[in-house]
Amino acid sequence: MAIEVGKPAPDFNLVDQKGENHSLNDLKGKTTLIYFYPKDETPGCTQQACSLRDNFEALQAKGVDIIGVSKDDVTSHQKFASHYDLPFPILADTETKMTSAYDAWGERNMYGRKFMGTIRSAVLIGPDLTILAHWPKIQPLKTVSEVEKWLTTNR
Repeated sequence: MAIEVGKPAPDFNLVDQKGENHSLNDLKGKTTLIYFYPKDETPGCTQQACSLRDNFEALQAKGVDIIGVSKDDVTSHQKFASHYDLPFPILADTETKMTSAYDAWGERNMYGRKFMGTIRSAVLIGPDLTILAHWPKIQPLKTVSEVEKWLTTNR
């Protein structure tokens, strides 16, 4: 299933860094940015998480919640969230089911080596649980500006 604007968001049920369960149904009535990133504690992923942290209150003031997702486990997410004081949940998608459902799993190419992995991307889910926006390949430091640009244009 491909992610398409206007279509229902794929369901999920995963645990965050605090051991709390999260599912698609929890997002009902809210606008939520879900961003997918390759790995905790790596340069681009850390930049992206810290940029979202630094803009967390401003995005919340605009009615947007944030959820991060990677295939790292809960322990890794605990360390990452604690290390950078991240105020939002990070879901442990160790089996990449959610990542795949959201078109964020695929062939990557790094230093000429091809491998399957998480494609850095983001999805904005509306209060009715439909896809409002999809950024299939997003740069770490452009995540906040892309969301803000979408909010300005579409609200």
